[in-house]
Amino acid sequence: MGFFDGVHLGHRYVLEKVWAFSCKGYSPVIFTFEPEAVKIKASGKNGYIYTAGEKQRIFERCGFDSVYSPSFPEICDLSGEEFAERILAGKMNAAAVCCGEDFRFGKGASCGIGELCSFGEKYGFEVCTAKKVRLGGTVVSSGEIRRCLISGDIERANIFLDRPYTIDKKVVHGASLGHTIGFPTANQIYEEGQLVPKFGVYASETEVNGRLYPSMTNIGIKPTVDYGGKPLAETYISGFSRDIYDTRIQVRLKRFIRPEQKFGSVEELKNQIRHDVESAIENS
Repeated sequence: MGFFDGVHLGHRYVLEKVWAFSCKGYSPVIFTFEPEAVKIKASGKNGYIYTAGEKQRIFERCGFDSVYSPSFPEICDLSGEEFAERILAGKMNAAAVCCGEDFRFGKGASCGIGELCSFGEKYGFEVCTAKKVRLGGTVVSSGEIRRCLISGDIERANIFLDRPYTIDKKVVHGASLGHTIGFPTANQIYEEGQLVPKFGVYASETEVNGRLYPSMTNIGIKPTVDYGGKPLAETYISGFSRDIYDTRIQVRLKRFIRPEQKFGSVEELKNQIRHDVESAIENS
């Protein structure tokens, strides 16, 4: 894993430029909206990839201790100049602002890089832009990563992320069906509004207390446990049997195996799980 572990390749170039300014004695600060802003800006489509807690841990791993993350309603009605004056120059005391070349801001996304440079001259900050990153002719973006996750193309999503897509959540109690059929699972619940990858079974690897284990993960709405309709990630961790309820673990999806399906009997389910484990772990 690199220094900017967890940040997709497009954002990584922006952060690299931020760190270049830290050599001048500036303190690096990240501006990012709360995750719910994704649903507001996208008219409720798709949802956010990582929760606020997951994003914070990613930023900390990248070395950013200072993050300004307002809610979207706090900012959305500001004009471009108000945003530059009140937020960038005022709230953040910016000496330099680094962003992507297609950055838009101000009410209705009315302003771009040209206006930002003008406001920078007026309010005393330098502007630095990062060019778009393309892989195979496709621009690397959060939107493209969302499309990959929704379609189950986890391997392509991981290329754009430059790391495996990770479910970084606490383990919750389930119905213990996995224990009764010989395949105990660690269950993690997706937040309301969070993007959920395509329902189905994935080859994965799981980090527990700093140690990695081969694993298999099923994502879907578990029919035997009432979580209020919330999607769930259930992970069978090979060679692991300790109690980890309420422990935060990191499940990294590597490869999509098959779509979610229903089974006519518990025995049929057990046979399919054995096959999935072989595909996910023994052939990985």
